[in-house]
Amino acid sequence: MTDLRRTPFHARHVAAGARMVPFAGWDMPVQYRGISGEHNAVRTAVGLFDVSHMGEIRVRGPRAADALQWLLSNDVAKLEPGQAQYNGLCNHQGGMVDDVFAYRVGPEDYLVCVNASNRDKDFAWFSEHLPHRDRCTLVDEGDDWAQVAIQGPRGVEVTAALTDVDVTALGRHRFVLATFAGVAGCIVARTGYTGEDGFEVFVPSARAEPVWDRILEVGGPFGIEPIGLGARDTLRLEAGNVLYGHEIDDDTSPLQAKLGWITKLKKAGGFLGSDAIAARRETDVTRLASLSFDGKRIARDGMTVLADGRAVGRVTSGTLGPFVGHPVALVLVEKALSAIGTPLTVDVRGNEAQGVVVESFYKRS
Repeated sequence: MTDLRRTPFHARHVAAGARMVPFAGWDMPVQYRGISGEHNAVRTAVGLFDVSHMGEIRVRGPRAADALQWLLSNDVAKLEPGQAQYNGLCNHQGGMVDDVFAYRVGPEDYLVCVNASNRDKDFAWFSEHLPHRDRCTLVDEGDDWAQVAIQGPRGVEVTAALTDVDVTALGRHRFVLATFAGVAGCIVARTGYTGEDGFEVFVPSARAEPVWDRILEVGGPFGIEPIGLGARDTLRLEAGNVLYGHEIDDDTSPLQAKLGWITKLKKAGGFLGSDAIAARRETDVTRLASLSFDGKRIARDGMTVLADGRAVGRVTSGTLGPFVGHPVALVLVEKALSAIGTPLTVDVRGNEAQGVVVESFYKRS
């Protein structure tokens, strides 16, 4: 059995009494005091997440922008230095290899953050399909960075108190290179996966260990607490964010997953998979939808979605929304049934949970 990897903050999680679980080859905290309490702490105050298991790929050189413009679904050419962009990494069949964030660090310098479960897979994909390799370089920097997320209504205040430059006026999906919690050379980005405001911070891993304690110390007056992977999942689902292996995978088109806004089929030269995605637009029969429930029955991953007693799709993610106070689910259903207001039911172990398609479960005010 392969030993699980540990982030620089592993000892802090254990000392805090976190319940540790294997995740994507790492020993990670799934919860501290409990998922619901941690979830609501992020919605009402601020939470600290260890996301050091995520992967990072560095692309540098005169043709780095052109290479990423081909590999990624969004319009990378529009990125300015100091700007981040959500993207799809697609295959030749129009499915999704992963969803990633691209950061333009400099004129010829990009950092791409990939999902923890896809670190090796994504780097292999980049390595195999990178164009202009005579004018750009590719480096796996996954072990060079630790990463924390500070999310919630007080997240900006906490991050500002720890950063040596003013981040309060930084726009969404913008970032700065700064000293953070006493560590130079950090990337402080106004991004996140929870539906809340806040920051994600890349910290050089060799100097990261004391950062965790410093964040909790400075964030104490703002009500900060550590948050595990369990609440990270319920937060992203309540906010309607997709998760690889659930809403998206190698077979699912970004258009099926309601990611058309990051899928620029008309950008000059297209991108890897764009022709297949365009061709599938009419033939794909399912589409992602958000299903809200009034009752207490919780729809779980893989359960069957029904309309008038007929199977019309499946649940991709489901939970009790701790903050909204009722069950929620993302479902992949027949296109005609994905419209807002459509009543659907889910077979929950022989009982029907009554739901309706909604635009969203939660949006911060």
